[in-house]
Amino acid sequence: MSRPMPAADVIRAHIRTVPDWPEPGVQFRDITPLLSTPRVFRVLIDEFVHRYFDPRPDVIAGLDARGFIIGSVVAYELNLGFVPIRKKGKLPYTTVQESYELEYGSATVEMHTDAVKPGDRVVLIDDLIATGGTMMAGRRLLERLGATVVEGAAIVDLPELGGSARLRDSGLPIFTLVDFSGH
Repeated sequence: MSRPMPAADVIRAHIRTVPDWPEPGVQFRDITPLLSTPRVFRVLIDEFVHRYFDPRPDVIAGLDARGFIIGSVVAYELNLGFVPIRKKGKLPYTTVQESYELEYGSATVEMHTDAVKPGDRVVLIDDLIATGGTMMAGRRLLERLGATVVEGAAIVDLPELGGSARLRDSGLPIFTLVDFSGH
């Protein structure tokens, strides 16, 4: 009888690399094959659920847009609320916003002012960590409303881009399932 593959190997095997997208020289890490294969999607979600089962956070927050997919399912499985952190202009109620720098320009994320309560312990989830700007902006939003981000989590870390190191250096614990060299 053969041994089952470790979860990280199963997950890595189902991440597609798309060369030169969205621009030449970029190796885009596409998670959609993870989502479209039910057994692999379950393995992926279970890795996060098991990590956050005990001690359990109060809330799961997900970053627009692929962090919504993972974060909302993890929140459901843990019987927790889910907070979407959206790109600017997508939320209908009163928001707080945070801008951050991208490789070529800047972007802004927002969340509702009543999305978390002071003292809430939050896990912040995205699909991958590249430069860390989006996760840092999400963390700042949550903290401005009095929440504590207990960990930043992602499926993929792109360590050569320095985001996970920057986040850790800022005091945010980081959890990722796989890393890929190159970008």
